[in-house]
Amino acid sequence: MLEQADASVLLEAFADGFKNCEKRGVEMKKSSYDYMIVGAGFFGAVFAFEMKKAGKKCLVIDRRSHIGGNSYTKKIAGIQVHKYGAHIFHTNNKKIWDYMNSFAPFNRFTNSPIASYKGKLYNLPFNMNTFYQLWGTKTPEEAKAKIYANAEKVSGSNLKQYAISQVGNDIYQKLIKGYTEKQWGKPCKELPASIIKRIPLSFSFNNDYFSELYQGIPIGGYTQIFERLLSGTEVLLKTDYLEHRDKFNSIAKKIIYTGAIDEFFDYQFGNLEYRGLKFETETLNTENFQGNAVVNYTNKKIPYTRIIEHKHFDWVSTPKTVITREYPQNWKVGDVPYYPINDEKNIALLKKYKALAKRNPNVIFCGRLGEYKYYDMDDTVELALKFAENECK
Repeated sequence: MLEQADASVLLEAFADGFKNCEKRGVEMKKSSYDYMIVGAGFFGAVFAFEMKKAGKKCLVIDRRSHIGGNSYTKKIAGIQVHKYGAHIFHTNNKKIWDYMNSFAPFNRFTNSPIASYKGKLYNLPFNMNTFYQLWGTKTPEEAKAKIYANAEKVSGSNLKQYAISQVGNDIYQKLIKGYTEKQWGKPCKELPASIIKRIPLSFSFNNDYFSELYQGIPIGGYTQIFERLLSGTEVLLKTDYLEHRDKFNSIAKKIIYTGAIDEFFDYQFGNLEYRGLKFETETLNTENFQGNAVVNYTNKKIPYTRIIEHKHFDWVSTPKTVITREYPQNWKVGDVPYYPINDEKNIALLKKYKALAKRNPNVIFCGRLGEYKYYDMDDTVELALKFAENECK
């Protein structure tokens, strides 16, 4: 059972200078908590679970009204809805896969997205089905010859130059350019080639987007996993750690901070940059809207990058369906940060904040925001387990 700590009780105790706390049922002193964990996402929840097993006392704090961070799921019309975009668990690490399945059984969902461009559909990632849909090629040799003929021998380090030199103008114009420019808010000629290198060419008819051995979605959604990870640990929701940091710090031996590292230091060097997202979710009176979990829209004139149909992640037979349109956004301080922009400017800024972090030995900066680094879910779980193991030593 998730133990909801009473924020008002703690904050009243702060205001009261920790006097008469026993009357409120709270014993407030420096050693009240071994760890103050800021953030109830995967890193914070896994670390709290492992520390509780080790006999440590933790308090988990989150600004949001729910646990689970961006992996939070909520049932709508009988369907588990991924409130912050698609979260598909994939890993080659059997230890991590077994660990996750100990909290909830996972289904065998495999991500096989579809691309829509001017009314035509193409399989992703780029594979033999895609090449057939583009050119009618039927063998790997035919496809390779067509790609070679399409590819232009251009030199340069930007995304447009790299894409055209590797796959040619057909694939670039129809399946890369519009989607990528919407996603990052910049022309492809201003983006680094490293972005597109994540998408491989496959000369088979296999539509699997991820190559990892273990893939799936928890049956019944992700939120139940966080409830079990945090069961028996005190949790404060709708509470901003930074607004009361001195008081919270005074009752914990160590702070595990998974929030934004630049915000922790009041943006004194300026803010690190992210790409934002807006989600538009709709319940439809139809059983099956698009026949697939994810359809990408690669035409730049369509403002959203993709439509997610949630029931395909964790199938339930219902007369309705729930879809989410995903719109990339320019990000500003105060918005939910999604994708760190790891260009030279932000990397230089991050170094300054890391130097400040070293002066705070009792605060450990962890996770996607604390480290300003994009992590997949399995990476985050593995890092939390390793850090918990080191702390126990």
